Amino acid sequence: MSVQALHGDQGPWRLRVAIRGRREHAVLRSVTPRIDTAMIATGAAALEIAESHGLTAPRLLAKDLDGRDAGAPATLETFLDGSTVWPSTVSSARLHTAGAALARVHAIALEPLPDLPCRPRPIAVDDFARDRREGRRPTTPLLRTADELIQAMSRPRGATVFVHGDVWPGNLPWIGDTTCALIDWKTAGVGDPGVDIGELRKQMAITYGPDATGGIVRGWEEASGRPVNDVAYWDAVAALNTPTDLGVVTTRRDAFLRAAVERLN
Repeated sequence: MSVQALHGDQGPWRLRVAIRGRREHAVLRSVTPRIDTAMIATGAAALEIAESHGLTAPRLLAKDLDGRDAGAPATLETFLDGSTVWPSTVSSARLHTAGAALARVHAIALEPLPDLPCRPRPIAVDDFARDRREGRRPTTPLLRTADELIQAMSRPRGATVFVHGDVWPGNLPWIGDTTCALIDWKTAGVGDPGVDIGELRKQMAITYGPDATGGIVRGWEEASGRPVNDVAYWDAVAALNTPTDLGVVTTRRDAFLRAAVERLN
């Protein structure tokens, strides 16, 4: 009945369909200039894991990963009728709930799979730190120092669990006031819980400021019953995997990264 592009004029697309007199909404994902075939396959595999473990996430309705029926690799999933608009100020209760939602994802022990590979950093399809290291992007003294520090360290040996891979407010819709869901699983995989925790802490720091981070860890720890390890390392990894210039929030990213470096030192 209608089609709405959800990323500018590109997919994914929100579909309004009529099925035997009922009107429903669904989300169609297919290949676009920014989403490749591997991401479509990863999203499908992640939603199957999410459903099998009862996570609050969309449900996969159909998949055509070789494109024989749809003309290109594509998936169809349920539409979660929640709000991705976060308030201008964030409460500790909301951060706590978001941390607990991540803990439920990380409770799933998982070894790497073809469509759910190991993720050493958030949004692992990008590697901005490597691009700066190899001269393809500009850098700054802070970014260079932080990258050298991380490169000199061994990656923490934590649990290997299911990770979302791209945790930010736009992928955390709220269903009511107390339920936090997770959508857009195209860069999911397996890795350390810190991959998601560090990314969400970074996103909150650049959106709301440095005080909007602690509730995430507390929520995760209370939901999981165990401590979050190596927070400073994963904070730095998340901050390094960003463009050099983030516009008006660059100073907030730098403050977040500087704090992580100081804790690592």
